[in-house]
Amino acid sequence: MATPVSQMTPIPNKDAFRSGMRAGIPVAVGYIPIAIAFGLLAKSFDMPNVITLAMSLFIFAGASQFIGVQLIMAGSMYWEIILTTFILNLRHFLMSASLSQRLETTSNRFLAAIAFGVTDETFSVASTRDESTRGHFVLGLNLIAFLAWNVGTWIGVFLAFGLPASVQASMGIALYAMFIGLLVPSLTCKPVIVVAAIAVLTQAILYFGVSPFIPLSSGLSIILATIVAAGAGALLYKEDET
Repeated sequence: MATPVSQMTPIPNKDAFRSGMRAGIPVAVGYIPIAIAFGLLAKSFDMPNVITLAMSLFIFAGASQFIGVQLIMAGSMYWEIILTTFILNLRHFLMSASLSQRLETTSNRFLAAIAFGVTDETFSVASTRDESTRGHFVLGLNLIAFLAWNVGTWIGVFLAFGLPASVQASMGIALYAMFIGLLVPSLTCKPVIVVAAIAVLTQAILYFGVSPFIPLSSGLSIILATIVAAGAGALLYKEDET
């Protein structure tokens, strides 16, 4: 049974920070192999190392980084890359807004630092812990996940030097594996299954039915499929049905 916030004994910021880092260890362990796959994938596309490492350092958004690399190497327009990654990460606005309502701190700089590190996994951990009312707890949680992601990227980039070209090229499958890994655990209720099916159907129609007559880039197809599927889901299912 969760301890009411009002009954919690205040702990020093340092202890809250350490507690957050301990809580984030499972997330960090899970991030390292995915980040290694990202580094290998970027290397297989001959992406400059400085750009690959900068993406993990300044963007820190796994799915967006994977698809961003794919779109960059496919020659997509800048606005397509920006809009695709924006839509993909739009959920982070809701996560950050929800988390900020629980935090005791009101410092804008502190909240901005925490918001930068919010991911699906760290948000899930923070949502289930009473200590998440402490900003330093969430900061420690986010920081260890951030460090793990960047260390994994470094390993992936420099590990690629010792791998055969055929193995490096095969890392393209990592993109699809990651999105399948994100999607499959969510397929537990009808609305999610229907929305996913609409997205697949829309993408198939665009690829096989529209692209032969009207050239569409990969980025634009993804944007259109996302908007159609999300719009259909919002129209078909009310919030209390999900």
